[in-house]
Amino acid sequence: MRDLSSADQRVYLAVEVRRVGCRSCGSVKRERLDFLAHNAHYTKRFAYYVGRRCRSATIKDIAEELHLDWDSVKELDKQYMRAQLAKAGTPGPKAVGIDELSIRKRHTYRIVVSDLIRGRAIWFGGEDRSEASLAQFYEWLGPGKTRGIRLAVMDMWKPFRNATQAHAPQAAILFDKFHVLRHLSDALDTVRKAEYARLSGKDRRYIKGQKYTLLSHRENLTLDGRQALKTLLAANKRLNTAYVLKESFGQLWSYRSEAWARRFFDHWRASLKWQRLKPYETFAKMIERHWDGIAAYCQPENKVSLGFVEGLNNKIRVIQRRAYGLRDEEYLRLKILSCMLPRL
Repeated sequence: MRDLSSADQRVYLAVEVRRVGCRSCGSVKRERLDFLAHNAHYTKRFAYYVGRRCRSATIKDIAEELHLDWDSVKELDKQYMRAQLAKAGTPGPKAVGIDELSIRKRHTYRIVVSDLIRGRAIWFGGEDRSEASLAQFYEWLGPGKTRGIRLAVMDMWKPFRNATQAHAPQAAILFDKFHVLRHLSDALDTVRKAEYARLSGKDRRYIKGQKYTLLSHRENLTLDGRQALKTLLAANKRLNTAYVLKESFGQLWSYRSEAWARRFFDHWRASLKWQRLKPYETFAKMIERHWDGIAAYCQPENKVSLGFVEGLNNKIRVIQRRAYGLRDEEYLRLKILSCMLPRL
């Protein structure tokens, strides 16, 4: 055999797989060996090696490095991820996070369900973000483990809430903080656009191009960004008021008593009077309609990581960018479900 690297030697190992005739059905079957992968040309150990490499590199790069076809690399990676899921076992979540994921254009969605206590994705599926699609998750989980769910974190999407109340009525519904604050950021941006349209000439220069500066937290800005924010807020009183109200609203999730949280919200809503901030008034009415799902976080047993769902979404977007061009939804499902699992 010619000189090869250690990885290449694993590829070119020749394994003799015997074929035997079955006495019961008369057909010829291939012998099963535990150390072989699903593809008999490779060992299971080599398949796991490829799977570990695919956690940090693209299929194309691994295929070029090991002199394999990219489709073979993908199949070996899928075998590795299935072994990860088999080792993790069937989940029995107590607190779940529910969110939708866009997998292609034209509003094609799938639902991702996470176990917030164990910190891993446990289900990916559905045909859209409808109530029937989420019901498939509860059917997959089974009635026994569904009864064990005590908390469901989701955005303010009515089909998710209806499906959870129908299949897991014992679970408390908690609306995700990041989705709520996103609505408030949209309201602030609406105020910014209205101020830009109202002003003219030199007064516009403080607002133009400052969307990111205004919507970001001050501690996340650079020195130049903080100086631009200070100048913007000093030049426009209404934007200054809207920015302060937006930053202070995050305090709502720090209370341990629903009564104190309600008192804070009532004071925050009262401060909108005479401010001529119509988008904020609309936002306050939305919070009022969904108050029960926000105040549920005040309960000590509901103090879970609200940032995990948003962090998982960012990780999924990175996976989608790396797998650009692939049309294998099963591969995407395995990647999402195994991305938080330990290596084999």
